[in-house]
Amino acid sequence: MKISIIKVTKDNLPECLDVIHQSFATVTDEFGLTKENCPKHTSFIPLSYLETQMKWGWLMFGLYTDKRIIGYMSLSKEADKAYELHNLAILPEFRHNGFGKQLLDHAKETVRSLGGSKIKIGIIEESTVLKNWYITNGFEHVGTKKFDHLPFTSGYLEWKEV
Repeated sequence: MKISIIKVTKDNLPECLDVIHQSFATVTDEFGLTKENCPKHTSFIPLSYLETQMKWGWLMFGLYTDKRIIGYMSLSKEADKAYELHNLAILPEFRHNGFGKQLLDHAKETVRSLGGSKIKIGIIEESTVLKNWYITNGFEHVGTKKFDHLPFTSGYLEWKEV
Protein backbone atom coordinates (compact mmCIF):
# COMPACT_ATOMS: atom_id res chain seq x y z
CA MET A 1 0.00 0.00 0.00
CA LYS A 2 1.48 3.33 -1.12
CA ILE A 3 0.89 6.21 1.32
CA SER A 4 1.11 9.82 0.17
CA ILE A 5 0.14 13.21 1.55
CA ILE A 6 -0.92 15.57 -1.20
CA LYS A 7 -1.91 19.23 -1.18
CA VAL A 8 -5.64 19.46 -1.84
CA THR A 9 -7.03 21.22 -4.91
CA LYS A 10 -10.53 22.63 -5.37
CA ASP A 11 -11.46 19.45 -7.27
CA ASN A 12 -10.56 17.32 -4.21
CA LEU A 13 -12.74 19.27 -1.76
CA PRO A 14 -15.87 17.07 -2.08
CA GLU A 15 -13.91 13.90 -1.23
CA CYS A 16 -12.17 15.73 1.63
CA LEU A 17 -15.56 16.78 2.98
CA ASP A 18 -16.70 13.16 2.84
CA VAL A 19 -13.68 12.09 4.92
CA ILE A 20 -14.41 14.88 7.43
CA HIS A 21 -18.09 13.92 7.72
CA GLN A 22 -17.40 10.20 8.11
CA SER A 23 -14.57 10.77 10.59
CA PHE A 24 -16.35 13.27 12.78
CA ALA A 25 -19.56 11.19 12.80
CA THR A 26 -17.93 9.06 15.49
CA VAL A 27 -17.53 12.24 17.57
CA THR A 28 -21.19 13.19 17.16
CA ASP A 29 -22.19 9.68 18.21
CA GLU A 30 -19.88 9.66 21.24
CA PHE A 31 -20.91 13.09 22.52
CA GLY A 32 -24.55 13.21 21.36
CA LEU A 33 -24.01 16.15 19.01
CA THR A 34 -26.75 16.99 16.53
CA LYS A 35 -27.48 19.73 14.02
CA GLU A 36 -29.89 21.09 16.61
CA ASN A 37 -27.57 21.25 19.64
CA CYS A 38 -24.31 21.94 17.78
CA PRO A 39 -25.08 23.10 14.22
CA LYS A 40 -21.57 24.37 13.43
CA HIS A 41 -19.75 21.23 14.53
CA THR A 42 -17.23 19.97 11.98
CA SER A 43 -19.33 16.89 11.25
CA PHE A 44 -22.06 19.08 9.75
CA ILE A 45 -20.06 21.62 7.71
CA PRO A 46 -21.08 22.20 4.10
CA LEU A 47 -18.71 22.19 1.14
CA SER A 48 -18.84 26.00 1.05
CA TYR A 49 -16.86 26.09 4.34
CA LEU A 50 -13.92 24.25 2.76
CA GLU A 51 -14.16 26.39 -0.37
CA THR A 52 -14.01 29.54 1.77
CA GLN A 53 -11.08 28.20 3.79
CA MET A 54 -9.22 27.48 0.56
CA LYS A 55 -9.90 31.05 -0.64
CA TRP A 56 -8.50 32.31 2.68
CA GLY A 57 -5.26 30.50 1.86
CA TRP A 58 -5.54 27.63 4.32
CA LEU A 59 -3.14 24.81 3.50
CA MET A 60 -5.13 21.62 2.97
CA PHE A 61 -3.76 18.10 2.73
CA GLY A 62 -5.20 14.71 1.92
CA LEU A 63 -3.65 11.42 3.01
CA TYR A 64 -4.02 8.77 0.33
CA THR A 65 -3.51 5.02 0.26
CA ASP A 66 -2.79 4.34 -3.36
CA LYS A 67 -5.49 6.55 -4.95
CA ARG A 68 -8.06 6.53 -2.12
CA ILE A 69 -8.26 9.44 0.31
CA ILE A 70 -8.45 8.22 3.90
CA GLY A 71 -7.34 11.31 5.83
CA TYR A 72 -7.45 15.09 5.81
CA MET A 73 -6.16 18.12 7.71
CA SER A 74 -5.66 21.83 7.18
CA LEU A 75 -3.49 24.59 8.59
CA SER A 76 -4.17 28.30 8.87
CA LYS A 77 -1.64 30.98 9.73
CA GLU A 78 -2.73 32.71 12.94
CA ALA A 79 0.30 34.87 13.81
CA ASP A 80 3.89 35.41 12.73
CA LYS A 81 5.12 31.95 13.74
CA ALA A 82 1.86 30.33 14.86
CA TYR A 83 -0.51 28.13 12.87
CA GLU A 84 -3.76 26.43 13.77
CA LEU A 85 -4.46 22.81 12.87
CA HIS A 86 -7.99 22.11 11.69
CA ASN A 87 -10.07 19.00 11.07
CA LEU A 88 -7.40 16.33 11.34
CA ALA A 89 -9.46 13.32 10.29
CA ILE A 90 -8.83 9.66 9.49
CA LEU A 91 -11.63 7.42 8.25
CA PRO A 92 -12.70 5.21 11.17
CA GLU A 93 -11.75 1.94 9.48
CA PHE A 94 -8.16 3.19 9.00
CA ARG A 95 -7.56 4.48 12.54
CA HIS A 96 -4.92 3.07 14.89
CA ASN A 97 -2.48 2.42 12.04
CA GLY A 98 -0.29 5.52 12.40
CA PHE A 99 -2.00 7.54 9.66
CA GLY A 100 -3.05 10.32 12.04
CA LYS A 101 0.53 10.63 13.27
CA GLN A 102 1.73 10.84 9.66
CA LEU A 103 -0.65 13.76 9.02
CA LEU A 104 0.35 15.41 12.29
CA ASP A 105 4.05 15.02 11.49
CA HIS A 106 3.37 16.49 8.05
CA ALA A 107 1.69 19.48 9.72
CA LYS A 108 4.76 20.02 11.92
CA GLU A 109 7.11 19.74 8.93
CA THR A 110 4.96 22.17 6.93
CA VAL A 111 4.91 24.72 9.75
CA ARG A 112 8.69 24.42 10.17
CA SER A 113 9.24 24.87 6.42
CA LEU A 114 7.20 28.09 6.55
CA GLY A 115 9.28 29.47 9.42
CA GLY A 116 6.66 28.69 12.04
CA SER A 117 7.31 27.28 15.47
CA LYS A 118 3.87 26.74 17.01
CA ILE A 119 0.71 24.78 16.19
CA LYS A 120 -2.50 25.39 18.11
CA ILE A 121 -5.54 23.14 18.14
CA GLY A 122 -8.96 23.17 19.75
CA ILE A 123 -10.73 19.93 20.65
CA ILE A 124 -13.60 18.66 22.74
CA GLU A 125 -12.02 18.71 26.19
CA GLU A 126 -14.01 15.66 27.31
CA SER A 127 -12.41 13.60 24.53
CA THR A 128 -9.63 12.31 26.78
CA VAL A 129 -8.39 9.72 24.27
CA LEU A 130 -7.86 12.42 21.64
CA LYS A 131 -6.37 14.87 24.14
CA ASN A 132 -3.92 12.22 25.35
CA TRP A 133 -3.01 11.33 21.75
CA TYR A 134 -2.04 14.94 21.06
CA ILE A 135 -0.06 15.11 24.31
CA THR A 136 1.75 11.88 23.37
CA ASN A 137 2.61 13.54 20.05
CA GLY A 138 4.28 16.58 21.61
CA PHE A 139 1.37 18.91 22.36
CA GLU A 140 0.83 20.60 25.71
CA HIS A 141 -2.62 21.19 27.17
CA VAL A 142 -2.88 24.97 27.66
CA GLY A 143 -6.44 25.59 28.76
CA THR A 144 -10.18 25.18 28.46
CA LYS A 145 -13.16 27.41 27.82
CA LYS A 146 -16.88 26.77 28.16
CA PHE A 147 -19.09 28.46 25.59
CA ASP A 148 -22.82 28.79 26.25
CA HIS A 149 -23.69 27.73 22.69
CA LEU A 150 -21.67 24.47 22.81
CA PRO A 151 -22.74 21.29 24.63
CA PHE A 152 -19.12 20.52 25.58
CA THR A 153 -16.03 22.27 26.94
CA SER A 154 -13.44 23.44 24.41
CA GLY A 155 -9.91 22.29 25.16
CA TYR A 156 -6.79 23.91 23.74
CA LEU A 157 -3.41 22.39 23.04
CA GLU A 158 -0.18 23.73 21.54
CA TRP A 159 2.91 22.24 19.99
CA LYS A 160 6.07 24.35 20.05
CA GLU A 161 9.28 23.74 18.16
CA VAL A 162 12.06 23.07 20.65
